[in-house]
Amino acid sequence: MKYNFNEIEAKWQKHWADNQTFKASNNSDKPKYYVLDMFPYPSGAGLHVGHPLGYIASDIYARYKRHKGFNVLHPMGYDSFGLPAEQYAIQTGQHPDKTTKENIARYREQLDKIGFSFDWSREVRTSNSDYYKWTQWIFIQLFNSWYNKDTDKAENILTLINKFSAEGNRTVNAVSDDNVDTFSASEWNAYSSEEQQKILLQYRLTYLAETEVNWCPALGTVLANDEIVNGVSERGGHPVVRKKMKQWSMRISAYAERLLQGLNKLDWPEPLKEIQRNWIGKSVGAEVQFKIQNSEFRIDVFTTRPDTIFGVSFMTLAPEHELVSKITTPEQKEAVEAYVEATAKRSERERMADVKTISGVFTGAYAEHPFTKKPVPIWIGDYVLAGYGTGAVMAVPCGDQRDYDFAKHFDIEIPNIFDGVDISEEAFADKEKTVIGNSDFLNGLGYKEATKKAIEALEEIGQGKGKTNYRLRDAVFSRQRYWGEPFPVYYVNGLPQMIDAKHLPIELPEVEKYLPTETGEPPLGNAKEWYWLEKDGVGNVVSQQTFENTSPMGRKGGALELNTMPGWAGSSWYFNRYMDAHNSEAFASKEALNYWQDVDLYIGGSEHATGHLLYARFWQKFLFDQNLLPVDEFAKKLINQGMILGTSAFVYRLQDSNTFISKNLIGDKNVTPIHTDVSFVNASNELDIEAFKNWRPEFKDVTFILENGKVCNENTPSSGGGKGEDNRAFIVGREVEKMSKSKYNVVNPDEICENYGADTLRMYEMFLGPLEQAKPWNTAGITGVHGFLKKLWKLYFNDNGLKVTNSEPSKESLKTLHKTIKKVEEDIENFSFNTSVSTFMICANELTAQKCTSKDILEPLAVLISPYAPHIAEELWSQLGNSNSISTADFPVFDEKHLVESSKTYPISFNGKMRFTLDLPMDMSKEDIEKEVMAHEKTQAQLEGRTPKKIIIVPGKIVNIVG
Repeated sequence: MKYNFNEIEAKWQKHWADNQTFKASNNSDKPKYYVLDMFPYPSGAGLHVGHPLGYIASDIYARYKRHKGFNVLHPMGYDSFGLPAEQYAIQTGQHPDKTTKENIARYREQLDKIGFSFDWSREVRTSNSDYYKWTQWIFIQLFNSWYNKDTDKAENILTLINKFSAEGNRTVNAVSDDNVDTFSASEWNAYSSEEQQKILLQYRLTYLAETEVNWCPALGTVLANDEIVNGVSERGGHPVVRKKMKQWSMRISAYAERLLQGLNKLDWPEPLKEIQRNWIGKSVGAEVQFKIQNSEFRIDVFTTRPDTIFGVSFMTLAPEHELVSKITTPEQKEAVEAYVEATAKRSERERMADVKTISGVFTGAYAEHPFTKKPVPIWIGDYVLAGYGTGAVMAVPCGDQRDYDFAKHFDIEIPNIFDGVDISEEAFADKEKTVIGNSDFLNGLGYKEATKKAIEALEEIGQGKGKTNYRLRDAVFSRQRYWGEPFPVYYVNGLPQMIDAKHLPIELPEVEKYLPTETGEPPLGNAKEWYWLEKDGVGNVVSQQTFENTSPMGRKGGALELNTMPGWAGSSWYFNRYMDAHNSEAFASKEALNYWQDVDLYIGGSEHATGHLLYARFWQKFLFDQNLLPVDEFAKKLINQGMILGTSAFVYRLQDSNTFISKNLIGDKNVTPIHTDVSFVNASNELDIEAFKNWRPEFKDVTFILENGKVCNENTPSSGGGKGEDNRAFIVGREVEKMSKSKYNVVNPDEICENYGADTLRMYEMFLGPLEQAKPWNTAGITGVHGFLKKLWKLYFNDNGLKVTNSEPSKESLKTLHKTIKKVEEDIENFSFNTSVSTFMICANELTAQKCTSKDILEPLAVLISPYAPHIAEELWSQLGNSNSISTADFPVFDEKHLVESSKTYPISFNGKMRFTLDLPMDMSKEDIEKEVMAHEKTQAQLEGRTPKKIIIVPGKIVNIVG
């Protein structure tokens, strides 16, 4: 009976779907286990073989946990809002909803072919209105909340309003905007409604504010830092500039300390946790105020080294700092404006990474040193970021290399106040010993004491205080896009109002164009009908908010928000929706949330460390504060899967020509490597020249210099690859790099499933190497895994059909089975899936050699391999007479007794030369061993009647008869 994997896999995939085999219950006597993958964005390219790696690993673990008696939740959905679908809509005119649904259908088809045990009854799509209704609802909860430092949690905004009404804001200890004016209760109560709303916006957890953003003119939208690569947009490679815009922001900074401390209880990869720690960036120091000479303005500076204040030689402001335009002198105005404009074209990441370039401009203004009262020149430099700290630094050249280089480059005078002080870089780094400065009250003090004294002195003169600072900044939450969640917001006299939750969802309107309007508004500005009717208790229209194709701010009568939410909005809470995916009354019921609690195992990429994973932790903690969730961290354990790399192919074009040269002829020639589709290249790295020419129009008439040095062009037909006698092949270069459609090195999993089967694909991806490591794909290596599955099949079947018997298993077979059980269970628990595949191969080889046909061995083996190769396992299980799915079977139990050796094969030697072997019990004494050996007929034949001089016996090892 042949192993027909295509029929077997189609049969069981249909069975699982028809019977909802993997549907999880929200109520079970079994212990729960929640296994989750980071859900995919459904692109038009579909899946390549690199994408399923993490899914296969999570599926193995989910199936294993079912075998171990757990009620397993293993869902899947789609992060289906996003810029790529919108860009495609702009190019083709097709609605993003249409293309997104088509892409999802393609993904679903591919995922089903690989045989994942997903509970598809819980599928979520972030672009479905029944899902984003609850994203909008969470936004409203954030808007209606503030962060109380005294209770260290988010509270309803009504509690803040009550405080204002009773005692003003002087005693309120809240996370808020900087420089909030103080007011009394009577003043608050006398404010108009609009004045009160403006004040509350300074406290709300989501708020409107002028914010420095990454603006991409070509895409017409704001981009997050993680959407920018090397200063250009990740999508399309367009220039990005920094500019100020009124945006919705999330006050994630309120949770900085809790996000930092929460990492300690998470079983997440340490490198990822360290990335988050650095991103949060906790620093303890002081905030120092510098007065600006001949001005009413002040500059606040945060420093971790207030003890070095006497070493300040100049100050540097971020080019975007709000005071730059106000303090710059007329003489410096032109130079400063030019520098600010140039800096706006560089991303923050680019500026942070650039440690070599020294650039800056003098503003012409001077600050006053808090203690010496001496003038301190104020410069601007792009190494200072507006969003970090206060956007200003006090420069201490003797203690900071960058400050020193800046001062030397621009010939800034460094005051001679360091006589007798060790100002070497090594000494400055030793905080316990060194204080930079030569002041009466700091001289001779160690770092800690000097820091304390400096802060006390600053507080005494009213120009500083101790402060803990965080690098983490509030997250910009607005996007100038169409394909995203609409805000549940309308405006009255320029102030945001929340739409009552009972009216949610606010669905996306139809638009004719997906580009910004001619007046620069977001794409929603193209909507013909985009309005909100507000009615009183008896149904009369109180006001009508309509779209008038003008700015949403300050419009008479108000209007709906034209921005949409960012992609991370829907992904920040989706794991909770899976717990109760179709609940129309809440984002999930209390019962479901209390049962599932959190994700037990989360698998996804480390590239999401400072994006999705940080934002999701923030939303989780907020919803926990609101008593809407039972736990404040959403995932106990996280594993970052490595990347499957592709082997790219390159052709080499001679510089300034339309001629390509075979790889081995390049030598010292100046060439440009160009990616070619790997499907045009054979196993010998030979290019199919005709296929390449027909690939793209610009390659139609190119010339090729072949490996033998001959020229092949449109007048010279090529062999199309292959080495003839005159070696007419064209050889390409190879390089292992990220598997990507743009590099033309992707391998389609559909082809692997068609040619070798999904079980082969699953096992091969695990076999490539440790889950967390990057590893190159090599299709040629897949045949070995496929051969193993055919050998496994032959353990159960021969040409006449099933050959499994009810015979007693041999000791050897029991040993093989139980050592396999032990190893595979250890591997799964340790997520070492690659070594399990090797173990299965060894097991199949041993059982084949043992001619094992015992059901007592082969039935548990089918269960053992089921998490890895579920289709063949289901078929074997069924053929063995079982009616239920193999997923309901208990995982085989390891029994150590089968690995305990009951006998030992002794080599029986005569005068040091082994003549035969003899199996004897392990617990036999030396005397009994000697009797047994001496009585054996082969011993008698060797001795030929002689009496041995000596018999050497080492129990468990050897017997040597010396004659």
